[in-house]
Amino acid sequence: MTAISFAGVGQKYITVAGETLALRGIEFLVEEGELIGLVGPSGCGKSTILSLIAGLLLPTQGEVRVFAELVHSPSPDVGYMLQQDYLLPWRTIHDNILLGLEIQGKKTKANMEQALRLLHEMGLAHAADQHPHQLSGGMRQRVALVRTLTANPQVILLDEPFSALDYQIKLQLEELIQSTLKEKRLTGVLVTHDLGEAIAMCDRVFVMSKNPGTIKSVYPIPEEIRDLSPFAAREHPEFHALFRQVWRDLQDAD
Repeated sequence: MTAISFAGVGQKYITVAGETLALRGIEFLVEEGELIGLVGPSGCGKSTILSLIAGLLLPTQGEVRVFAELVHSPSPDVGYMLQQDYLLPWRTIHDNILLGLEIQGKKTKANMEQALRLLHEMGLAHAADQHPHQLSGGMRQRVALVRTLTANPQVILLDEPFSALDYQIKLQLEELIQSTLKEKRLTGVLVTHDLGEAIAMCDRVFVMSKNPGTIKSVYPIPEEIRDLSPFAAREHPEFHALFRQVWRDLQDAD
């Protein structure tokens, strides 16, 4: 089943300086359970695409659909993870992960129990009564993932969620998120400036060009790489050949 579809999507921004065309002619499909990566130069519209999927923006041209439904506003079916965890410092970890349920009016006993199970699965059950300042950056991002998953979304948007972390923690979280999405058969869109991350985690990588943003190329990731963890994928011989190919394409996209 098609989870996300873009059909002839264009996006304009109007400012005091004039009109800017951010995206032009964006066309793609993402199948249910697929994780795609968006890479490209700064300003090519990667985060704008996420905002359109999330319903935070409406396209000035074309259509965006999630599970065949026209996107016209934010939906609980779409979860969003950012570079910053945005945990509320005055709330405990337990209360932070329940925030989405509170906003949606779905703070039932069953949903709260599910949230605690997720916290346990992420190895954070011991931190439930702690506050965000007591946790490391990697732990806070795991809490942010639990908070996102607790709302039971079908689509997860990832906007450079690992960029503020050190390399070891980044690799651990890449593996955790990739395996979680596969296990729960969630659809994901990853925006990253790290090409290696996109190839190691995703099923397909979209290369974007800018001014205005367009989809320049699409690279399916070979199954022998997709079947590996992100750490092991980086050691596969085909990974390096594909990295060099996409890297050359990215240089032309800038």
